[in-house]
Amino acid sequence: MPTGFGRLWTAQTVSSLGDGVTHAALPLLALTLTRDPMALAVVTAAGTLPWLLFGILGGALVDRWDRRRTMWIADAARAALLATPAAAAALDLLTIPLLAAVAFLLGLGGLFFDTAATAYLPDLLRRDPELLERANSRLRGAQTAMSGFAGPPAGSALLALGRAVPLLTDAVSFLLSALLVRSLPATPRPRPEARESLLRQARAGASHVFRDRLLLGLALRPAVGNVAFLAVETVLALFAHDRLGVGGFGFGLLLTAEATGGLLGAAVASRLGRRLGTGTALTCTAAVEGLAILGLAAAPNAYAAALALAVCGAAMGATMVLGPSLRQAIVPARLMGRVASTSRMLAMCAAPLGAFLGGWLARAYDLRTPLFAAAGLLLAMTAVTASMTTDRRVEAALRAAAAPELPEAPVRESTLDPV
Repeated sequence: MPTGFGRLWTAQTVSSLGDGVTHAALPLLALTLTRDPMALAVVTAAGTLPWLLFGILGGALVDRWDRRRTMWIADAARAALLATPAAAAALDLLTIPLLAAVAFLLGLGGLFFDTAATAYLPDLLRRDPELLERANSRLRGAQTAMSGFAGPPAGSALLALGRAVPLLTDAVSFLLSALLVRSLPATPRPRPEARESLLRQARAGASHVFRDRLLLGLALRPAVGNVAFLAVETVLALFAHDRLGVGGFGFGLLLTAEATGGLLGAAVASRLGRRLGTGTALTCTAAVEGLAILGLAAAPNAYAAALALAVCGAAMGATMVLGPSLRQAIVPARLMGRVASTSRMLAMCAAPLGAFLGGWLARAYDLRTPLFAAAGLLLAMTAVTASMTTDRRVEAALRAAAAPELPEAPVRESTLDPV
């Protein structure tokens, strides 16, 4: 691994810890102001809106800008932003609209940081597929550990010390991340596309995804997966209470089992890809996700449910390493930000649909029905995308990406842009 990766990993680990703190603190802060479920939903939803509204355009901007500078400015801006709600909390001036605005702006900063980081990593690692898998495995593992395990309980504990404390803690994490990112080595700036509007460049990035079957298959999996997983998440707490007979502590253990599986899956993803081939491994992990949710739906007790969630988490963890690593290895540098943001936007747009589907099925039929439906959706998606992400397609794409010096390569790339 290049020396700079250690600093990038540390920066994202610190930032993920702060994200976990805020992820727990913001809803709890909102709960001190109102008991209206719709008001609480507004705060939660505000953080996802930037991806829905500006996802593709944000990717086009990242492809115009210096990626390292974009990352540290985004983190520095988020650190400064958190000073406002921290001061309002200290002065007892917090309001729901203020929290929603903060969640929205934090999400906007996250859009630029995450997209720029996704585009920066292949340049840092010289687009080496093996290094990318190792790097994404470490980044994914750290993100899961910090934002899933350490951050939320820390956020709850810090809130007991004062309403401003978790917000200031997250601000410090963003500031440290910005300083670390600023010290990273510079990489070549994306090649400018002369005299093209931002909208036209955004369309070029989306077109690159939809016209390439391999990239489309990689994008469809998290999009369809989000519909299924949000349908499960919407009813999981009620399912655990009414069908499995577990309380709040037991529900927390179920989520911990899923997160533990995610850590394991991220750790073995590279080995799995080498053993089976990346395309085959992605198909297998997608199938395991569907079968695990089917096992959750049929679980007779909390122990079986925890095992099913752990297996599902492991498959998801491996998928979240293998898929992005492959995309980073095969997408041209000048399109990386747009392709990454297009894929992320598809996944984010699918999430509300899954939440609505899960709630409707549970109300109209039974609490197990959304789980069975989610399992069926995941298995159907596996069957549809299996031919789009075969090992043959993966190997052909990697060979093409490894030969940028050929004179005809720029011509082939340019034909992907809309005229």
